[in-house]
Amino acid sequence: MAPTLDTVFSALADPTRRAILQMLLEDDMAVTDVAEPFEMSLAAISKHLAVLTNAGLITQEKRGRVKWCMLEPDALKSASVWMQGFGQFEPVNLDAFEAFLERELGGEPS
Repeated sequence: MAPTLDTVFSALADPTRRAILQMLLEDDMAVTDVAEPFEMSLAAISKHLAVLTNAGLITQEKRGRVKWCMLEPDALKSASVWMQGFGQFEPVNLDAFEAFLERELGGEPS
């Protein structure tokens, strides 16, 4: 079953989850690496990852004994299409959005 818009927007509402998505823009990451920069338990990060997974924004897979997280590049498409329906928003260029996030969050442009 595809995630609903409510699920996607709810997942994006939390700054920790947005930061995790920003991190995953660079590359796939092990759950422990995702958790490293945050001052919270691994269990708390796992709950955030579950929300992102449930929203279809990331996928997780086990490789050996390590659980990896991967960004789903087309996951924001339905939210983008919904916002465009209001006619107030330009079509979302995901490459430009990625560059914007990198600038705003202090990362280096790709």
